[in-house]
Amino acid sequence: MIKSIRCLKYIAPAIFPKNIAYPIYIRKMASAANVPVVDIDPEGVFKYILINLYDKNLSESEPQKVLVRGYKRCNYHSDIFDEVQAKLSPLDCEPLGGGRISHDPENKKIHIYGYSQGYGKADHEITAKLVKEAYPAYTISISDEGY
Repeated sequence: MIKSIRCLKYIAPAIFPKNIAYPIYIRKMASAANVPVVDIDPEGVFKYILINLYDKNLSESEPQKVLVRGYKRCNYHSDIFDEVQAKLSPLDCEPLGGGRISHDPENKKIHIYGYSQGYGKADHEITAKLVKEAYPAYTISISDEGY
């Protein structure tokens, strides 16, 4: 019984009081401050989503960050969200919308366009601003055309 409780402490840290000394890797992942704002594939055309990130330890009603996530390996926008949500647990995520990104590192261009059938269209202006901060040397363009 004691061993299983210890094991559970490392598997599901969200259910234990804050005063327990968790391993450093769990505490780092559980802080919105340590989550990168933009995480997209290094090249290609792929789906992306815009996400509100909430840290219940700071505020349950106000998002601490808005994130951009896009990966070629994900066939659906919901696959991206599921992956991000699992990776950032115990933080809360809320999808704001999606679209597509065309990332051309050779020409230093990123084009943001389209929409998600499941989550609706993301605000490409917000996405472009966040991507520009992560890729300052790139030319960022947006369009509401295309899927």
